[in-house]
Amino acid sequence: MKLLLDFVPLVLFFIAYKLYGIYAGTAVLMGATVVQMAIIYLMDKKLSAMHKATLALILIFGALTLILKDDRFIKWKPTVLYAAMAVALAVALWGFGKNFLKMMLGSQITLPENVWARLNTTWVVYCLFMAAINGYVAAYYSTDAWASFKLWGYVFPLAFIIGQGFYVARHIVDDTDKPAEPPGDVQ
Repeated sequence: MKLLLDFVPLVLFFIAYKLYGIYAGTAVLMGATVVQMAIIYLMDKKLSAMHKATLALILIFGALTLILKDDRFIKWKPTVLYAAMAVALAVALWGFGKNFLKMMLGSQITLPENVWARLNTTWVVYCLFMAAINGYVAAYYSTDAWASFKLWGYVFPLAFIIGQGFYVARHIVDDTDKPAEPPGDVQ
């Protein structure tokens, strides 16, 4: 459900872009993202750091696009978001010894430490890849090609998330599989 909800602003952007151009598409994306975040907030009673960052960047880069009438801002927003995520994950793990993925998801699933470390590294590489590919398309292709890439390029996150799901499923530690603690000395 949430993955579908994440896809809705992108589809609405693409439709508005094809019908009315980049500026209408940007305005629709901004509005749809605000509504999306409100729905997520109503469902979860909170927004994750990722949701807050996404909302902030879409509103900031969208506003710059509309005010300055320059589509480069909205086209580079995904690159900035992915690069910032990669840097945050890398600095947290390798600079401070903190695994953000484990901090965010550790209460929901139990995984061995080495799996959390591999997941974090994989997310860093994935985010760098997505930043690079969006930056390349934004820099060297037309706005029309970039908009199509944004829609059809959604296959990258879907494939990545499905792959991560299969990987994580193999390593989930079930609390019922753990041996019971031996009773303490009874006197």
